[in-house]
Amino acid sequence: MLGPDPADHPRAGRPRRSWVFDVVLTILVGGISLGSVFERESDTPRVLRLVVLLVLVLPLVVRRVYPVPVFGWVMCLTLVAALWDPRGLATPAAAAVALYTLVSTSSRRNSLLAAGIAEAAVIAGSLRTDAVNNFSVFIPLTAVTAAALGLGLYTGARRALLAELRERAARLERERDQQGALAAAAERARIAREMHDLVAHHLTVMVALSDGAAAAASADPARATDAMRAVSSTGRQALSDTRRLLGVLRDPAEQLDGAARSPLPGLSDLDSLLDGVRAAGLPVNYETHGAAGVVTPPVQATLYRLVQEALTNTLKHGGAGARATVHIEYRDDEVLLDVTDDGAGVGAPVPTGVGRGLTGMRERVHAFGGDVRTGPRAAGGWQVRARLRTDGEGR
Repeated sequence: MLGPDPADHPRAGRPRRSWVFDVVLTILVGGISLGSVFERESDTPRVLRLVVLLVLVLPLVVRRVYPVPVFGWVMCLTLVAALWDPRGLATPAAAAVALYTLVSTSSRRNSLLAAGIAEAAVIAGSLRTDAVNNFSVFIPLTAVTAAALGLGLYTGARRALLAELRERAARLERERDQQGALAAAAERARIAREMHDLVAHHLTVMVALSDGAAAAASADPARATDAMRAVSSTGRQALSDTRRLLGVLRDPAEQLDGAARSPLPGLSDLDSLLDGVRAAGLPVNYETHGAAGVVTPPVQATLYRLVQEALTNTLKHGGAGARATVHIEYRDDEVLLDVTDDGAGVGAPVPTGVGRGLTGMRERVHAFGGDVRTGPRAAGGWQVRARLRTDGEGR
């Protein structure tokens, strides 16, 4: 009687096996009820009894498509037949199937209402019988009604639970896909920041060195040669850093030469960074205040990239004769970074603050629960001021 659960809404493309099951069930109910057609004590013509049986049972084929109309039709016809000829026309099996179908596909309120209608029909049919003890009809039919109600409620609850589990699984799958997409986007943004910092800095240094070499080529060939060697060294360093960065996108087994990835840049690498900037023609004064203490590697790498980006901007926008100062102050649980330049170049372009570099600065610092401010100084030039927690804890 239970049958297979419909895969989708019954009106939205039911599977063939569901139709086959309902047809077989209809034939089975008709066979069970066929005994009333051959009841000898009935005064109703046998042909009429057969017609009533067919009209009563055939709608069960579409019971899951139209559960309420089928239930109403079967119950009304069953009640009329029971009141007219309880021996020759009574077919409670069809009513039980219709009741079960409605209960299993409807709300609990509608299910109890349908069970109440069915029980009222049972009472009316029991009072109409000629049996000496009406309970001999009432009790079995009430038991059938209760069984159909209980079985329908169980099936409906099971279907609701399965639907909820499917929805939950689908939701978790969507959330997993969304988390994967967000993680991929965050990784792309991180790689874009790293690529920008690496390429922009090294190329800016190389351009400055090349300009210096070109200017000194005729007057001081030795100095021009030194500048070009510095360009070559900076280019090799840029190539090495780019390979290391792109290595995170390649499977470790496929990495060229099997070389391990280099560690993140830290505060100890600032000296070499500043030497390269000085070689490019930008005088830089480096100052520290306080004890460094324990600064996590990610925070050190962020400080390194902030200094790199700030000095790169000074090289590009500070103009000829500009000077820069890098000041780092260590406190108990945070570190303050201040990078300034005097913007001595006349007519030097002023940064707009909307480029990828400054945006990358903010993203890096905010990831560690800090803040960063950039803008022109009152005395001229540009300033980058940042505050980060030394433990690397985000907000």
